[in-house]
Amino acid sequence: MPSVNMRSSAQTVPGQGVGSCYEELTSLLLRELSDEFEIYENSKKICDIMHYHTVNLEYYAERLTRGRRAVNVAFVHFLPETLKGSLRLNPLYFSVFSKYLIHFYNSMDYLVAVNPEVMDKLRRYDLNRPKLVYIPNFVSPERFRPEPERRAEFRAEFGIAPDAFAVVGAGQLQTRKGIFDFAETARLCPETSFIWAGGFSFGRWSDGHDAIKRLTRNPPDNLRFVGMVERSRMNALYNACDMMFLPSFDELFPMTILEAVACGKPILLRDVDVYRGILGGMYAKADGPAGFAGRIREMASDAGAYARYAEASRRAAQEYGEPRAIAAWRGFYREILRRNDPSGAREFSLET
Repeated sequence: MPSVNMRSSAQTVPGQGVGSCYEELTSLLLRELSDEFEIYENSKKICDIMHYHTVNLEYYAERLTRGRRAVNVAFVHFLPETLKGSLRLNPLYFSVFSKYLIHFYNSMDYLVAVNPEVMDKLRRYDLNRPKLVYIPNFVSPERFRPEPERRAEFRAEFGIAPDAFAVVGAGQLQTRKGIFDFAETARLCPETSFIWAGGFSFGRWSDGHDAIKRLTRNPPDNLRFVGMVERSRMNALYNACDMMFLPSFDELFPMTILEAVACGKPILLRDVDVYRGILGGMYAKADGPAGFAGRIREMASDAGAYARYAEASRRAAQEYGEPRAIAAWRGFYREILRRNDPSGAREFSLET
């Protein structure tokens, strides 16, 4: 039986999406693909497929020294440009790490992108070795699901008034996530309750740390920063709220979006290119606090509009559900073992 070694250190840093993605995929592989592949987690064993989720120097050395006989795969969770607004790095460190990141990716046999735009960005780096493939993120319907019958219970748990229209945002506290626009939107909607779940996963390295820290200490009256919420409790928080609002300036494919739509909640996002390719018309969009506030008021006051956006979220949840993920990863692993040849086309697609 062919073997797969899932390598990641993301789970050591709480409250960030790479760890959630690793958790979801590893769980899926163990549950659904173990009939065909022997799955290892962070083993020192060199398996038939070495699947890297993080870009540790240890993994790079492993690839260059011991991993030559394996098929080496990296899941592209970030690029040099997405680090801007996420981490506060001095220019020299940023330059060095960006070059290392591209060298790491270029040492792989295959790179998995979570959205088509990442494929386009990777091409600009003139990678001469790895083949590129697109497989989107997903979340388990067992972890994230609508539970309307427990709404009152969940609202009591998170201190949300029974009759409030509640908006949840989730993610690391960093400039790129649009935290300041989230807070300004709350100021423009004083009749609405806002909650942000997430913290400084990288401490003072988080971009905008000092200014965001000041904001969390003195937020608008209707905005609460509840800190990092265990992922096992996030289903309850989504179900306690009426909609999700994520005003990020730049993303790849946030796990929080998939979590919210799996719970049947409408989502409001900034109008940026990445979402058009992966979500189409399955979300509400706006630009800037005034536009965001208008969309939120629309959903709070117009039952028909709210129902349309909730239905769009249900379509998104179906589009990015587990059946597609199972077929995609099984097909991908089969294909790369069959094609374990450095020659051939640099890209291929999977029928899922």
